[in-house]
Amino acid sequence: MIRTVHVIGGGLAGCEAAWQLARSGVPVVLHEMRPHRTTPAHQSQGLAELVCSNSLRSDDADYNAVGLLHEELRRADSLILRAADACKVPAGGALAVDRDGFSVMVERELAGQPNITILREEIAGLPPEEWDSVVIATGPLTSPPLAEAIRTLTGEDSLSFFDAIAPIVTKDSIDFGKAWFQSRYDKGEGSDYINCPLTKDQYYAFIDALLAGEKVPFHEWEKDVPYFEGCLPIEVMAERGRETLAYGPGKPVGLTNPHGPKPYAVIQLRQDNALGTLYNMVGFQTKLRHGEQTRVFRMIPGLENAEFARLGGVHRNTFVNGPRVLAPDLTLKAQPRLRLAGQITGCEGYVESTAIGLLAGRFAAAERLGTALPPPPTSPLWGRCWPM
Repeated sequence: MIRTVHVIGGGLAGCEAAWQLARSGVPVVLHEMRPHRTTPAHQSQGLAELVCSNSLRSDDADYNAVGLLHEELRRADSLILRAADACKVPAGGALAVDRDGFSVMVERELAGQPNITILREEIAGLPPEEWDSVVIATGPLTSPPLAEAIRTLTGEDSLSFFDAIAPIVTKDSIDFGKAWFQSRYDKGEGSDYINCPLTKDQYYAFIDALLAGEKVPFHEWEKDVPYFEGCLPIEVMAERGRETLAYGPGKPVGLTNPHGPKPYAVIQLRQDNALGTLYNMVGFQTKLRHGEQTRVFRMIPGLENAEFARLGGVHRNTFVNGPRVLAPDLTLKAQPRLRLAGQITGCEGYVESTAIGLLAGRFAAAERLGTALPPPPTSPLWGRCWPM
């Protein structure tokens, strides 16, 4: 009889690890602490909730590394990519999803597997000794008692950074007398984004308001924690130079304004749900106070009467020093019955976390089944020479 593997954490990595184990014939218990213990970033009780963007980034397998990873995950029977493809919404050349439909599908698929048991409970500390194979995929928002236990076990200080969340706007509240539908360079369907144009004067007035807006203060112990460079708050980008946004998320290239002259900057919104009623502000993650967000963001032409389904925020991410504390098969050197997967290992991003979850699940399954599974090679297209 094949012994059970326990997976702690119902995010992308944990769900993927549980799926890979179950599809290999290994019984799994998937532990998720919500709703008994919530986090500063989650808004629902669903498995595989996307707490930041709804985009899994570029889907171009020929010219983009993330797109290539999408294809490799598809060939490896990834549940997360299967759900993403099924719940896709227009996003130019990116793979973006209806986040609610995506979460529902992942949970439904896992619940439908006869050898997966889903338990809603917090694992407060290291798992019981009798659990001889555990995948810890608790992400950057790991339960504090478990995070402290891992820190004590490894003897390594956790590395931390702040991540941020962008606001979501209702489509019906957008003024299409000023905004228009178009993808940069007409990629995808050519009209996958809502674009809000700013003149030079409007742009500088917006930057001034952004810099002057009241921000959420950090606690003393948080002040030296850096930001993740790939997801900087919009006001932090503005602090680095008044033109930063015009050359970053607000760049006007590849767009044609049907309402007037070429804009100095353009704010884009990407579809967030399958119904097309919600759009998120691309690249506009923020630590402004909620009242300031509504005031400042309504300065953007087309968003003067914007209704926000969700406002932005920041949250602290925690992860280990993976190269020091993890073996090649993702087991903890200090206690090999434990594997880590997802963002807690030090990787960043939905797709990368999913890939590490897949690897952890495959490694744990091979161990249970008594088969050898070496780490994948570092060369591109590892799927050609690694068991899929």
